[in-house]
Formats: sequence, C-alpha cells, structure tokens
Amino acid sequence: MKRGWVLSGAIVVLAGMIGAAAQERVVQRSIKGATGKDVRVGAYINVLPDCSSGPLPTIRLLKPPAHGQVTVKKAKVNATNYKQCLALEVPGYVAFYRSAPDFIGDDPFTLEVRFPGRTELQEITISVQSLEPSQRT
Repeated sequence: MKRGWVLSGAIVVLAGMIGAAAQERVVQRSIKGATGKDVRVGAYINVLPDCSSGPLPTIRLLKPPAHGQVTVKKAKVNATNYKQCLALEVPGYVAFYRSAPDFIGDDPFTLEVRFPGRTELQEITISVQSLEPSQRT
C-alpha cells in the first residue's frame, strides 16, 4: 500500500490507495486574505514511506471564484520531522487566490485534488478584507 500526504494550509491529510476503488471526500475550509493580494490556499505534495516523492496530484478548478482568480505554481516543499522523515525536499504544487482589485466579501470556489485511488473536493471560502492604510503598498 502506498501512502502519501497533502499539506493543505496548516492541515496535513493522509492520502493512500485502498484496493482499486477510488475514495472521495469533501473538505470545507475558510481562509482570510487581503483584497488584491495573493493568498496561499493550499500546498499539495505526495510523500512515500521512504521519504521520496510519489506522483503529484492532478488539480482542477471545479467551481471558480466569482470575484477573483486561482492559480497553481510548481514549488519545492521542505519538511522536517514528519513521521519517519527527519528532513525532506520534494516537488509540489502551491495554489493561490487573488481577488479582483477592491473586492471585499466572501468568494467561494471548489478545487478537485486527485491522487491515484483518492479524490478530495476542497470547498474553500476566501473572506476578502480591505487593507489597513498602514498595510497598503
């Protein structure tokens, strides 16, 4: 049985294969962010028991946000002291949300994250807030 994990914000979710049937689960999350700024909404990796990288997931935008844009970038993810892996660096994907300029309010969207044998639907609501005058750049 192959096992891996997905680092999603501060939440670590185990991923694995069970027989030939695909598993699907729904995760709901809320994240706060500033208007017009990139907000990290998830980091997606797959770590095998030998601390090497497994196949990366396929990420699809099922329901786009009405007032912003979601982008995914390739990244190298560093982790320490995760289970038997004392230190590792693996490839991964990082997803970001950016609201339209001056949009304030909630902007929900749904990502499908598909690993071999497992699919996760992430229903994410971004609570977009204004920048304080001291935070404007």
